Amino acid sequence: MRAAARSAARSGARVESRRRVGFSVFAECLLTGVWIALASVPVVTAPAAFAAGARHLRRRIGEQSGGWREFAADVRVAARRGWLVGLAGVVAWLAVWIDLRVARAGLPGGQLAAAVGIFALIAGAVTVLRAAAVWEPGRSWRSLLGDAVRRTVGAPGGSLLLVCGIALVILSAEFLAPLAVPVLGILAAAAVAVEERGRAR
Repeated sequence: MRAAARSAARSGARVESRRRVGFSVFAECLLTGVWIALASVPVVTAPAAFAAGARHLRRRIGEQSGGWREFAADVRVAARRGWLVGLAGVVAWLAVWIDLRVARAGLPGGQLAAAVGIFALIAGAVTVLRAAAVWEPGRSWRSLLGDAVRRTVGAPGGSLLLVCGIALVILSAEFLAPLAVPVLGILAAAAVAVEERGRAR
């Protein structure tokens, strides 16, 4: 009886420990979302902010030390070339916005152009998220994006999950703008999980 009681106590302690770890990681995701939002204020730094956020979450999951200072240092390193990726994203968003205006104006081919533009913008966002999820100091964004394109096309399940994550951020912003801020951390965590799952296969 005592042995059974001790075994049950140990099992309960393990479950409680897992719950604590899970809650801690979830709280860290929300905090990381705030950091990502702050680092993304210049807009063109958004890819670098997600890369730094993803690296921070990987450290946290791996039970390594690191906080705001390490995150800020990663943002500075990732932004050295990452701002070009952010600038390309801004240009793509403006192009889609123009396509939508053309479609609303009823010009021939406007709706098709808008649909293609939206699809390309979403695919580009997923690719950038996948690249940011595996970023490390010293890795070039060009090679990261090239590899991410192949994973985006080759692993549609993970890509669809990230599309849902992007939609969640947009819906959160529509419902209550500040709510989208911590959700950015959950999106970064989803990107990390998708990439880790892909490596495990």
